Amino acid sequence: MSARIHLPSGLVTFMFTDIEGSTRLAQMLGTGYRPVLSEHRRLLRDTLTATEGTELLTEGDSFFVAFDQATAALDACLAAQRALSNHEWPTPEAAPRVRMGLHTGHAEPLAGEYASAEVHRAARIAAAAHGGQVLCSGATARHAAPLPAGATLLDLGLHRLRGFDDRERLFQLVAPGLERRFPRPRTAESVPHNLPIQVTSFVGWQAERIELARLVNDHRLVTVVGAGGAGKTRLAVELASGVVDTYPDGVWFVDIATVTDPGLVAFAIAAVLGLRPEPGRPMAETLVEYVASRRMLILLDTCDAQPAASAEVAARLLTGGSGVRVLATSREPLGLPGEVVWRIPPLSVHPGPGGTPSDAIALLLDRTAAARGGRRAGPAEAVDLQRVVARLDGLPLAIELAAARLRVLSASQLAERLDDVLGTLDAGREEPEPPPAANGRWVANQHDTVELTAAAFGAVPPPDARAAHRTATQRHVTMEATVTWSYRTLGPRAARLLRWLAVFSGPVDLATVEWLLNDDPLDPLSVLVDKSMLQAEPTASGITYRMLDPIRAYAARRLVDAGEEKTARDRHVAWSLNAAQRAYLGPDERPVTLSLYALDPLADELRAALRWTTTGGSARYGLQLAGVLDQWWRERGLAREGRLWLFRLYGRIAETRESIPDAELAMAYHMHSMHAGADGEFAEELRFSKRAESAARQADDAGLLARVLAGRASPLIDMGQRVEAERVCREVIDWGRRNDVSGDALFAVYSLAELLWHRGALDEAAELLGAARPVEAARPVERARRSVDMLLGMVALARGDLVAAHDHLVVALRSRMSHGFHGRACDTVNAIAVRCAAGGEPVTAARLFGAAARTRSVMHRRPGVFGAYWLAEQAKLRTELGDLTFDAAYAEGMELSLAEAAAVALAVEHPDLVPGSIRFSVVEPPAPRSRPSSDVPPRVAERREHKEPR
Repeated sequence: MSARIHLPSGLVTFMFTDIEGSTRLAQMLGTGYRPVLSEHRRLLRDTLTATEGTELLTEGDSFFVAFDQATAALDACLAAQRALSNHEWPTPEAAPRVRMGLHTGHAEPLAGEYASAEVHRAARIAAAAHGGQVLCSGATARHAAPLPAGATLLDLGLHRLRGFDDRERLFQLVAPGLERRFPRPRTAESVPHNLPIQVTSFVGWQAERIELARLVNDHRLVTVVGAGGAGKTRLAVELASGVVDTYPDGVWFVDIATVTDPGLVAFAIAAVLGLRPEPGRPMAETLVEYVASRRMLILLDTCDAQPAASAEVAARLLTGGSGVRVLATSREPLGLPGEVVWRIPPLSVHPGPGGTPSDAIALLLDRTAAARGGRRAGPAEAVDLQRVVARLDGLPLAIELAAARLRVLSASQLAERLDDVLGTLDAGREEPEPPPAANGRWVANQHDTVELTAAAFGAVPPPDARAAHRTATQRHVTMEATVTWSYRTLGPRAARLLRWLAVFSGPVDLATVEWLLNDDPLDPLSVLVDKSMLQAEPTASGITYRMLDPIRAYAARRLVDAGEEKTARDRHVAWSLNAAQRAYLGPDERPVTLSLYALDPLADELRAALRWTTTGGSARYGLQLAGVLDQWWRERGLAREGRLWLFRLYGRIAETRESIPDAELAMAYHMHSMHAGADGEFAEELRFSKRAESAARQADDAGLLARVLAGRASPLIDMGQRVEAERVCREVIDWGRRNDVSGDALFAVYSLAELLWHRGALDEAAELLGAARPVEAARPVERARRSVDMLLGMVALARGDLVAAHDHLVVALRSRMSHGFHGRACDTVNAIAVRCAAGGEPVTAARLFGAAARTRSVMHRRPGVFGAYWLAEQAKLRTELGDLTFDAAYAEGMELSLAEAAAVALAVEHPDLVPGSIRFSVVEPPAPRSRPSSDVPPRVAERREHKEPR
């Protein structure tokens, strides 16, 4: 390199580029590759010359360049990608797809080159990009100001680059003329998954794991079948973790064991995938549409908890998308066409070649060392340990339980006790008939479901159906007997605690165990952990205790046998109700501003409690649980789930003829009406609104009647009867004032303010809302929603008062995000987008509109009463920005999460801070944006049906 070449120093931006798939391209073009490569080099060098980049190295199809300024580097990348895209190549297939990466850091040249980790980071960023894509680091993004005209940087989140311990925030250059959509960056954590983290080592099944991986690769539905405790989940998770990179759209673990109702299986899968119910559409259809164009692996664990529903949803997923594969675990096949049933073998119990320990022995030794505080078993115990694993049939959970006993027993004592417990099991077993054989192989149903065992791979022929079925039955009996033996070693307090903990669907903490027993639980809890009947797991908030599914199922049966099920499950319902109600109360037991975040981690337990109230418990308690979940269901896009539980509770009431006070029925019907409106079921909304009013009048409770009557306006607005809705609102507000229950009539105030806004009565709306502010502030739930500030912000926008609009909307958004009201926060993001459009920030406005649209789509939230207004503002923005710029900004917003969108919205500069702006003149009041001469906010009559209940 010539010494006269300028080498930047200090803060340097490094750029790496290469052609994606250059080897394949060279093979395809043959002798035509050289002119393509030369033209590619010429185009890049032209842009480097124009942007003052210093070319440091060119090797094959790659460039290494340094820049003094990050802005110049982005200019170069943008110009180069546009030049490559616009160039006329010999054929479309011959066009090189170039990936580019940028990073900015401190570096000094030495002897004509750079020796710095910053260079390597830039190279790794380029390697993470796709052809046609420009990626840059967070450092480059911070120093790249101003951006090229019309360009933005799309935040792709944190990624771990190969060779670097820390995570790097990557950004994608988005600009007119550049491709917009790419797969996730090629980084070590680029493929999304939610596989559970394992806290113990994985031992054994190496050959089986390879064969199972081959099956999953060759077949779209594989079911791992075996007895409880056979290790199905652990093997499936281990396998899935090894094939994550194979599925660009993710590997997703769905625990069916926590699903308390068949109708919620599809919802459980949707929640894992980040989907929400769509009004008037079955959840399964939403799932099918989502997976149609994706390549993913879905691990459905413990399908035997909901066998029919699991099979039905799995079938829909498989028919909906050719890129979807399902790996299921179950005690029995799903019974679907094309299903490959793979029976999990036990761990090998006999030594391998050269006397190497068997898998079962290796597991027992590993867990014994843990039980003995790191002290491993000695050679003298080898024979007895072999007896132990042989007697336990190589079942992993049985071995884990036995290893826990080696803390207090010698290997010989343990072997003798197992002989006593299991020795009589080999004789006199009653075996059910196996499934029929067909075409020389065992089929689990009449739809060509292939039944395989580990012996089916290789030279050993598959066992016949009767032998396989007998083996599975024996393993189940062994597992049952092993758990029974461990259970019989428990004292009365520990046994009772194990039975009662079976009612919980997930981990519990010490305080929960104390509440459950109403006694000091440390001794029985320690016993259960020591005997591996419970797993103690550290979390950020302390130690939690988790029960494995086979042990939970066993404990639940013992709970029934002991005649304790109703008592224990009723106590679980009481715990769930108390835990949920804590979200509404402070340390002094007084109501506090409601935070829905407190309900998120309780969802599975609350659903389990609701399940009991619809099948064996009190429906009245179920209605109370529904009451505390009311806001959470709607704000999380789960209104349909709320309707489902309420319908089932009505059925339980009819079945048991349980007496429910009129006031509680009125609130249930009122909630149901709100859920139905949110779900787009307007006839149902009106029907339950009328039922709520009838029950409330019977209850003779003025506050309750005010709340119910205030909700009557919603179905009227949804059905386009705005004049009648306004009359109802005024009557309810007046009635509430006369009966001193104005706080309970607030919903009517909000509805009336919206109606006044729509017909341009802005002064009356502002006066109404101003009077409601102190009333709202005194009510914890309404205080969190900040509906008064949201609506005053809308009034200020309609008046053209951007300062007031900014102040009100920021207050509303902060409160809604802080307290978990995500649906309402989405509406506020839309409103701040309008404020940005009116305040000279059209690109930010388009981004926020895109972000709100994404959140609304994910939550399946209807646009609401202001939906037509948002659409009209977006149309103005498109005209102002042009299609290319608007679409790019809108698409960038579509990539943002709600939290990211809120951060963007809250970072918008206050109008008072830019006095030089014409729009924010301190001399002249801000001019309103153009609108109809009647000064009525724009609206579209045909969008009336999109009213969203607050």
